Amino acid sequence: MGVGTRFVLDGEVAEVVEVAANDHGVSVGLRIGAGRRMVILGLRELLDSRRARPIADCGDTSADERGEPASIILAELSAVQRARVLERAGHIREVLTGYRAGSVELAAAGEPRTGFDPCLPLTRRYEAKAAELGVGVRTIKQWVSLFRADGEAGLAPKPSMRRGVVGNSDERWVETALEVMVEHVDQSRPSRTMVIERTNARVVARFGEGVVRVPSRATAFRVLEQLERRHPTFRLSTKRNRDIAARPAGVYGKLRPTRPGEYLLMDTTRLDVFAVDPVTLRWVQAELTVGMDWYTRCVVGIRVTPVSTKAVDAAATLYQAFRPRPAGKDWPAHAVWPEHGIPRSLLVDVEAIDGPMAGAASPAIVPETVVIDHGKIYVSEHLTSVCQRMGISIQPARLRTGRDKGPVERFFRTIREDLLQALPGYKGPDVHSRGLAPESEAFFYLDELEDIIREWVAVVYHHRPHEGLLDPHLPTLELSPAMMFEHGMARAGYIEVPRDPDLAYEFLRTHWRTIQHYGVEIAGRRYNGPGLDPYRNVTSGYGGAAHGRWPIQVDSDDITRVYFRDPDSRRWHTLEWEHAPSLQMPFSEDALVFARRLAKEKYTYPDDRIAVADLLERWSLGLGSSMQERRVALRLSREPADLEVTAAAPSAEVGDDDSDDELDLPGGDPGAGPIDEDDFYAEALEDV
Repeated sequence: MGVGTRFVLDGEVAEVVEVAANDHGVSVGLRIGAGRRMVILGLRELLDSRRARPIADCGDTSADERGEPASIILAELSAVQRARVLERAGHIREVLTGYRAGSVELAAAGEPRTGFDPCLPLTRRYEAKAAELGVGVRTIKQWVSLFRADGEAGLAPKPSMRRGVVGNSDERWVETALEVMVEHVDQSRPSRTMVIERTNARVVARFGEGVVRVPSRATAFRVLEQLERRHPTFRLSTKRNRDIAARPAGVYGKLRPTRPGEYLLMDTTRLDVFAVDPVTLRWVQAELTVGMDWYTRCVVGIRVTPVSTKAVDAAATLYQAFRPRPAGKDWPAHAVWPEHGIPRSLLVDVEAIDGPMAGAASPAIVPETVVIDHGKIYVSEHLTSVCQRMGISIQPARLRTGRDKGPVERFFRTIREDLLQALPGYKGPDVHSRGLAPESEAFFYLDELEDIIREWVAVVYHHRPHEGLLDPHLPTLELSPAMMFEHGMARAGYIEVPRDPDLAYEFLRTHWRTIQHYGVEIAGRRYNGPGLDPYRNVTSGYGGAAHGRWPIQVDSDDITRVYFRDPDSRRWHTLEWEHAPSLQMPFSEDALVFARRLAKEKYTYPDDRIAVADLLERWSLGLGSSMQERRVALRLSREPADLEVTAAAPSAEVGDDDSDDELDLPGGDPGAGPIDEDDFYAEALEDV
């Protein structure tokens, strides 16, 4: 508020003509109504009283004429221009009030000067100031009018109207060109010449010949350069252009994690590096599935698969959040996390330690919500049922909106730029970046590639500061994922991950089957074991979709055995496939389907035993040359699944005291005998 500000006071228009400081605060002089009577009010009384209401358009004359508010006009001035405006404003205040500061309380020595006494008529003061500055009286009157309307901003020089290239062209042509560019969002990249020609033709067809002024070719190119900033079409890749076009028009929103484990981001990407096929010794592409804690950016699950990823791989990645993989033997100390179940504070006799203490490759968390995209493996019944059993909510991202999982997408770029491009066999993100023969350089097997990625994440990524990690109370402090995890633990506390030794079975796919006298049958395969004896030809007590059937847990990567849980003793039993004795390795469901199809073409009455034997013979002779055969062989030749339930011996009965073999669950000891659930926590520290 200043001189010239207008109010509605008691229904009449009042204009501020004077602002003065006194012993009681600040007083305001107002000219009210058509009679221009003078009223003095306190500033607080004027602003707090319901009698007065400021007029919104006061001081907006410059905004109407110049298109900018007074604050922006003054901010655009240089130091010399600003000093000139302030000096001119002092002259005008002296004309109006007799004082350069505009108030008698701030009067300088010798004020008011001769010729500017407030008692003199205003016309004589105009003439005195015009003679002093060497300008006409009309100029002084114009300055006074501008000062009363807009204050000091009214005395500022008018900015030149700098109209851009788009502004100098016909708006109808510009809007039509933008319309043509938008139409190519989902199409291949057009040339600028084609866009100009289509725009010219559409303008003529829409408005008529000669109605819209068509810019020259050079001007049209400059217009498209300006429009490129609003809607990228020519410079970036078409995929990037589609991502930009799909941005929301309103204010961006995001989920804001407040503690570790609140949101777990899961996604899969095709790696830009080739690995070696252990069967054919040829290069093959691989996919990486990761699980990332949003709050800390810690990668808690890693899974490298050949060719394509399945739902069981996504479940295995989620399982690693509960049961981290063990750290490498030669990893540095800062990259090793405390073993799951070890207390946060522990007193250990150093002399009793034989060798380095075991540790985990990543922190253990309890995911509350999993953020996924709409990929087939993530919306599968397998993964959704696992999340339901574990009490994990599922938050699907929006379709074709990668920014909903921004941190994990950024991780994929980081691993490509910081790790993969330094490895032999790196092929680049696209065909334009590929070398001459990158597949000829590949020598890493799939399991080796996964170990390299896992070690890089633990040693480098978890201990490097991230720009997206910060504490709002210390915004300049750079935090790494490991530091952010410690910060989250101190802030929200530590939630112990479930210590159920049978947790791995919860991540397998459930099949509901009846138990017959010969066992259970799944997809034409028969499984049997002594654990089924009490329940043969017995209807289960499960309701709903079970319809009296029994739950059988199946690992699709190894169908040589399935798992059944005794409802009374709550012990798990391993059921062996009838053809498993002829196999010396895990056998996937995809391999059996493919073997059945081959045997059907070769034999009149094929069975699973003949089909499996024939398939293994083809592989041993090196005939697995088709793409489908190679994919099946790749999945069979990789490391055992992270769930590690396939490591059990065929005849092992979990919890059976008469059996010498136990299920090799994470953290378990195959030779330690049956697991005593009552004393499980005590045994967790025996190795220490």
